Amino acid sequence: MIISDTVLQADLVATAQAMADAARLAILPHFRSGVTADNKLAQGFDPVTEADRAAERAMRAVLAERRPDDGIFGEEYGRSAGTSGLVWVLDPIDGTRAFISGTPTWGVLIAVGDGDGPAYGIVDQPFIGERFEGGFGIARVTGPQGEATLATRQTAALDAATIFTTFPEVGSEAERAAFHDLAGRCKLTRYGMDCYAYALLAAGQVDLVVEAGLQAYDIQGPMAVVQAAGGIVTDWRGGSAAQGGRVIAAANSKIHAAALAILERAPA
Repeated sequence: MIISDTVLQADLVATAQAMADAARLAILPHFRSGVTADNKLAQGFDPVTEADRAAERAMRAVLAERRPDDGIFGEEYGRSAGTSGLVWVLDPIDGTRAFISGTPTWGVLIAVGDGDGPAYGIVDQPFIGERFEGGFGIARVTGPQGEATLATRQTAALDAATIFTTFPEVGSEAERAAFHDLAGRCKLTRYGMDCYAYALLAAGQVDLVVEAGLQAYDIQGPMAVVQAAGGIVTDWRGGSAAQGGRVIAAANSKIHAAALAILERAPA
């Protein structure tokens, strides 16, 4: 589905903004407040807090009022069917580990599209007050320093590139080996930024974000923002990354091609 109607586009943007505002109000009272986290996993640690749940409820309430016919896929409350052909993909707090640690690199992720990929998305960092958005001809960030246009940078060589991933382990043993092969060829490697790494890429601060094991709600908001800023987001074979899995986000086609040549060696 190509969303070409400008009235619809404006309504979707306004709705997404209202959702991000509602999520901020729901989350911020819990941040750095000693909030407790439940573990979703029997083995390992995948935390969820009342802030995650409250933020998704708040965003769903906005949709129930403004666009009740749209579908929803959210991390905490799953899928809700719609009849409009549009689906909102929501991660109320991407980076819950960062959230419970008090670091301001988590974010609220919102995307809307046809279910196969995002047409518009938001990465919102409520504590800093930064909102990155992309799609429908929009590529901008608003925050403490005002409003600016998002644009990725033109680094062409890996030995001049800055690369991010959330966890040093990345994914499987083969995926970890492929990432570290790539990272070893880059100028600077950094870890632990969650969705904020994609925002930095869109803002022209870094060149590559590489991850594995993602869900659709982890990537669709950042994907829309990066693409609107001039970047490229694919899987490790150059195909669609909209449903998650192995993801590479690159500032431009040259650095994307250079990184992909290394990552695509990883076994499927």
